Amino acid sequence: MAFTIQNVDWEKDKNRLKALREHVFVLEWRVPEASEFDEHDSSACHVLIVDDKNVPIATGRLTKKGELGRIAVKRSHRTLMVYRLLFEALINMARQNNCPIIKVVCNLESVSYHRSIGFIPDGQVFMDAGVPRQRLKCPAERFPLPDVTQLH
Repeated sequence: MAFTIQNVDWEKDKNRLKALREHVFVLEWRVPEASEFDEHDSSACHVLIVDDKNVPIATGRLTKKGELGRIAVKRSHRTLMVYRLLFEALINMARQNNCPIIKVVCNLESVSYHRSIGFIPDGQVFMDAGVPRQRLKCPAERFPLPDVTQLH
């Protein structure tokens, strides 16, 4: 299956972004809607991955502080390839925006994956809404600049 990666603007595409994040975080993971959307959405850079029917299947954002987040992937598309496409697009965006350090906060299950691509723990494990989480960081220069628009 072919996917298209789109750099999107919050104001123009917030309905598609919100629908996907609500589906994954609010409905599936039971995250309170009030904590899913915040003041960083309007100023962040957003990536949207759509399938061959232009249906959104994954999204993520990069804040002005270099933080990757709000990574939402539909359950049926949670594959290593989709996550790689999403992370490569976000990292490419970070480099284009001259972010020297890329940061991410993830569930403990995802720490080993993030470490495998160059992230290192930044501080202690902490609890967030009853879930143990870890902050990680990595220099942006650590990542190559792939042409993710050509990946399928």
